[in-house]
Amino acid sequence: MNAPAAVVIDPEVADTGSRLLSAVARLNRWATRQAEFDTPPAQARLLALISEVGPARIGELAVADHSSQPTMTIQVQRLEAAGFVQRRSDPSDARVALIEITPEGSAALDEVRRARRVALAPALASLTTDEIAAIQTAIGAIDRMVSAVDDD
Repeated sequence: MNAPAAVVIDPEVADTGSRLLSAVARLNRWATRQAEFDTPPAQARLLALISEVGPARIGELAVADHSSQPTMTIQVQRLEAAGFVQRRSDPSDARVALIEITPEGSAALDEVRRARRVALAPALASLTTDEIAAIQTAIGAIDRMVSAVDDD
């Protein structure tokens, strides 16, 4: 991954970015604390990453997670022991293993996501129709923003 080029950004826009990241992180932590599921949150987070990036080498996962390769190796071993991921040969280099999510891992990730949706439902139900519409609009904007950056 290449570091983004330095961009001059309006301070108000920068503040919006900071507030957005803070709010999303708080929401994520809150939903995880409120939800009831069996998979440890760190394992659920790594399963989500593997599901998102697809089969990947340990080093690629470490870079994507901003962790060290030894740390990622230990985390992947835990997921393997739980039956949530498996190693398979990389078709481009048989000496290298790719880590991919198993059906059991996908089911565990689905359960975590379901539990978090259930935990979030009462909070969403307390919002007005206009607030829900604003959140839906923001989700679309965030998806477009991330897709545009990912396409670079």
